[in-house]
Amino acid sequence: MRRLGVLAVAVLVGAGVVTTAGPAPAQVRGAAAPTVEEARLDKGVPREILRRSGFASVGPEFAKALREAGSYREAERVVVRHGERVWRKAVDRVQGRGPAGGDLDRADDRPLYWARLAMTRELRGWQPEFEMTDGARAALAERLERGSRGQEDLRIPERRGHSGGVGRVLMTGFDPFTLDRDIRIGNPSGATALALDGTEIRTADGRRVRVETAVFPVRWDDFAAGTVERALRAKLPYVDAFTTVSQGRAGRIDIERTNGAWRGGFGDNLNVGRTGPVPVKDPASQPQWTKTSLPYAKIVAAGTGRFPVYDNTSVTEVPAGGKDPVVRPDGPTPGSQARAGGGGDYLSNEIAYRATLLRDRLGLRIPGGHVHTPVLEFDHANTTEISDPVYVKNRADIVAQVREVIRIAAAGK
Repeated sequence: MRRLGVLAVAVLVGAGVVTTAGPAPAQVRGAAAPTVEEARLDKGVPREILRRSGFASVGPEFAKALREAGSYREAERVVVRHGERVWRKAVDRVQGRGPAGGDLDRADDRPLYWARLAMTRELRGWQPEFEMTDGARAALAERLERGSRGQEDLRIPERRGHSGGVGRVLMTGFDPFTLDRDIRIGNPSGATALALDGTEIRTADGRRVRVETAVFPVRWDDFAAGTVERALRAKLPYVDAFTTVSQGRAGRIDIERTNGAWRGGFGDNLNVGRTGPVPVKDPASQPQWTKTSLPYAKIVAAGTGRFPVYDNTSVTEVPAGGKDPVVRPDGPTPGSQARAGGGGDYLSNEIAYRATLLRDRLGLRIPGGHVHTPVLEFDHANTTEISDPVYVKNRADIVAQVREVIRIAAAGK
């Protein structure tokens, strides 16, 4: 996800399934109306994606299970079970296990996004038979988000020597975004996360490495609430490398050298913008910049695939003693204030900043940083169909090339 100037191009993995049983649940005591993001489920494209992938039943099945819950504890079990189930269903579909559920290409990340939203909308509108506080409902929503995004499925042993001799790489992706511009959009980073989760890669020296993945929302306030740190803090000390991945510029892959501590305010999936310093714990010790530790020179030099790969060193800063932002092609100057990292000033820059700051605060010396994929484009003649051969090929090529980038990163430790 990239925002340079007034242009934002991002990649994130999302949520939701739309029900086919009628309008959104009515607002009742303890319930809430759908969010802006959830309301998009009523459009034709999300319904078609769900129907043609076998995910249209996810929301209604979750709603039925919620209605049958007789206590908060039972509701919590429903949320955990269905959240983790939809993540596993999406991974299995993309990786070719089980029924396709429809004629939509199996590699598609969009069914998971819309199915999750169908579930969160049902949870938001659900009126239980028992008393439940707003805080308790929010806790259920948080469990649903984590489970359906793969964040509870990161199989990384938290003790050295318990990995069976197999290394671990952690990769993150994003939900689709800019959906008001084109609701058909998918996110190649999310598709890559589904394609690689739980798979093994052999590095050039023959080592076996298992890839574990999760996806994150394109929502500013979730990041401010610590969703990235909560998912990664306990895992990073036990991985051999990590890559945060998002969608960047058309026709190229960028290895972002520097990440900046600044939010540029572009609207997220709730049509909310946030501008200012990236909010983190211990802001007094917060650096303006963090650096990649990925082996960028090796990645750029390798023949990883169809798209050219660049070591992107450019940033935007307010120089020490200055007032106006300046673009620096070769990286930040001493004492400057961040206004955009190499990956821009949107949530792709922010996840890279947060993950690498966490790496540094934990004192880890592992390869880690951000990879921007090419924009996932449709055939230019296609303005209405939800898929086409160009779209499918572009996605497959991006996924394969990011896998190669990760393979090189995993050998960089």
